[in-house]
Amino acid sequence: MKVVVEEDKCVAAGQCVAAAMDVFDQRDEDGIVVLLDENPPAELADDVRNAAAVCPALAIRIEE
Repeated sequence: MKVVVEEDKCVAAGQCVAAAMDVFDQRDEDGIVVLLDENPPAELADDVRNAAAVCPALAIRIEE
Protein backbone atom coordinates (compact mmCIF):
# COMPACT_ATOMS: atom_id res chain seq x y z
CA MET A 1 0.00 0.00 0.00
CA LYS A 2 1.22 3.46 -0.93
CA VAL A 3 -0.53 6.59 0.34
CA VAL A 4 -0.57 9.77 -1.74
CA VAL A 5 -1.92 13.08 -0.46
CA GLU A 6 -2.76 16.14 -2.51
CA GLU A 7 -2.03 19.02 -0.18
CA ASP A 8 -3.62 21.55 -2.53
CA LYS A 9 -6.99 19.77 -2.12
CA CYS A 10 -6.78 19.49 1.69
CA VAL A 11 -9.31 21.57 3.63
CA ALA A 12 -7.71 20.91 7.05
CA ALA A 13 -10.69 19.04 8.48
CA GLY A 14 -8.45 16.65 10.44
CA GLN A 15 -10.55 13.56 9.73
CA CYS A 16 -7.48 11.69 8.46
CA VAL A 17 -5.60 12.29 11.70
CA ALA A 18 -8.55 11.08 13.73
CA ALA A 19 -8.74 7.92 11.63
CA ALA A 20 -5.01 7.11 11.35
CA MET A 21 -2.82 9.24 13.59
CA ASP A 22 0.25 7.07 12.93
CA VAL A 23 0.08 7.91 9.22
CA PHE A 24 -1.29 11.47 9.10
CA ASP A 25 -0.69 14.71 10.96
CA GLN A 26 -1.50 18.37 10.37
CA ARG A 27 0.75 21.39 10.01
CA ASP A 28 0.49 23.71 12.98
CA GLU A 29 0.25 26.90 10.94
CA ASP A 30 -2.68 25.97 8.68
CA GLY A 31 -3.88 22.45 9.48
CA ILE A 32 -2.96 21.03 6.08
CA VAL A 33 -2.32 17.28 6.05
CA VAL A 34 1.19 15.94 6.61
CA LEU A 35 1.90 12.39 5.47
CA LEU A 36 4.03 10.65 8.11
CA ASP A 37 4.32 7.27 6.39
CA GLU A 38 3.65 6.81 2.69
CA ASN A 39 4.03 3.02 3.02
CA PRO A 40 2.25 2.16 6.27
CA PRO A 41 2.40 -1.38 7.68
CA ALA A 42 -0.38 -3.83 6.87
CA GLU A 43 -1.91 -3.55 10.34
CA LEU A 44 -2.77 0.11 9.62
CA ALA A 45 -4.32 -0.55 6.20
CA ASP A 46 -7.92 -0.46 7.40
CA ASP A 47 -7.35 2.80 9.28
CA VAL A 48 -5.72 4.38 6.22
CA ARG A 49 -8.55 3.28 3.93
CA ASN A 50 -11.01 4.75 6.42
CA ALA A 51 -9.07 8.03 6.48
CA ALA A 52 -9.26 8.24 2.70
CA ALA A 53 -12.97 7.49 2.77
CA VAL A 54 -13.81 10.17 5.35
CA CYS A 55 -11.67 12.93 3.81
CA PRO A 56 -14.18 15.63 2.81
CA ALA A 57 -11.85 16.96 0.11
CA LEU A 58 -10.87 13.54 -1.31
CA ALA A 59 -7.25 14.58 -0.88
CA ILE A 60 -6.00 11.08 0.02
CA ARG A 61 -5.39 8.42 -2.59
CA ILE A 62 -4.32 4.83 -1.94
CA GLU A 63 -2.33 2.80 -4.44
CA GLU A 64 -2.44 -0.93 -3.75
